[in-house]
Formats: sequence, structure tokens, C-alpha cells
Amino acid sequence: MNFGSDSFSHEQHCASGHSSASTIASVQAALSADLELDSSSITVKMIGPVVLLEGYINNSADRERAIAVAASIVGAAHLQDRMFARAFEP
Repeated sequence: MNFGSDSFSHEQHCASGHSSASTIASVQAALSADLELDSSSITVKMIGPVVLLEGYINNSADRERAIAVAASIVGAAHLQDRMFARAFEP
């Protein structure tokens, strides 16, 4: 899944009027659209040019998938993972 042009960096998009709100909306939409990922407990925030993924994930595969989806939009250098794995009782 690829969103946006690969020919521009995240900084170039922001400098040309790409707002934090549109970045957050793009990442949220991409997470929601991914059928391999339960993103219902993941929130997306921004601090400057950095996208923060916060909330809870069910397993390490969900973490890896959420990071990959978000990085495809903003780049790995502009992504911070603050997600926690849920503790399941046996």
C-alpha cells in the first residue's frame, strides 16, 4: 500500500502546505484501511514533523504492520512508536 508520491520527503510536503491535520488523517485512514491490522485502539498524533503512534496493539505483528503503514506515508525517520501490547490472561 502506498500513499502519496515517493518523490517528495515529509519535510517537503509540510513546507508546501501539507498540514499536521492532513498527515494525521492520512495515517489514520491508511491504518483503518489495512485489513491485516486491528487499529481500533491506535491513536495518531503529531509533534512537529514526527508522527506518534500511541495506544494498544494485540501482538507484535500489529506493531510491525502499523509502523510499516505509517512509515509508508511519513517515512521511518518521522515516526515514533509509543504503542503497548495488551496483556492477555490465560
